[in-house]
Parts: sequence; C-alpha cells; structure tokens
Amino acid sequence: MIWRWLVNALAVAVATYVVPGISITDTSVSAQVVAIVVVAAVLGALNVVVKPVFTFLTGCLVILSFGLFLIVINALMLLAASWIMGVFGGAWHVDGFWPAAVLGSLVISVVSLVLGIFEPRERPHRPEPPIERGW
Repeated sequence: MIWRWLVNALAVAVATYVVPGISITDTSVSAQVVAIVVVAAVLGALNVVVKPVFTFLTGCLVILSFGLFLIVINALMLLAASWIMGVFGGAWHVDGFWPAAVLGSLVISVVSLVLGIFEPRERPHRPEPPIERGW
C-alpha cells in the first residue's frame, strides 16, 4: 500500500513538472513535496471511493468506447483532486479539462504503470507436502 502511494506521488510529481496547466504555487521544495504527497493521497481516496461509482454509472460509455472513456473519468478525478486541494488551501492546481487534466491523467497512468512493474511482491507461501505413511 505504501509502495502504491509512493508510485502515485512520483507519477503526480512527473505530471506536475511535465504537463503545462498543472502547477504548484509554493516555491519551497519541502512545501512542494508535501503538496504532491497530499495530492497522491487525495487521488488515491478518490480512486477508491468515487471512481468506481463513476465507472458503474457510465458503464455503457466505457464499453462502447472500448475503455477510452476511462481517460475522461481519470481526468475528472484529477480535476476533483485539484478542487479539493483548492478548498483546503493546497498549493496544487489543474487549470482545465483539456489538455491539462486529460494529458495529466495520461501521464500519471503511464508513469504508474511503468513504476508499478517494480512493485515488490511477496512470494506465496507453499504448504509443506503431507507426509505419506506406508502400511
């Protein structure tokens, strides 16, 4: 879980510094790091709570577009995170839906996919084979 949060924070950082229209208003490095970590937490919460509801309600559009409508849903989650950060005085902002939110959601998705490959996984526990007793 912490690994996913770190991956999402790195993906948000990449999108913030690469995509025009996504910005951090604080100038100190520590405030920028805190803002990115908080945005990653907000996006994680939105993806757990709100995104499944949106996906369920727009299921027909997702199916008809062969999943491409999920890009729109991800962009809406990015805009919602920006709005939440603005309400609570956060320093992170997305300027608009197109191209900032859409391109930002694509960058976050690609970076998360690439970094997710390196996720440490626990090896499954294999039980001991039963002892066979001969009669």
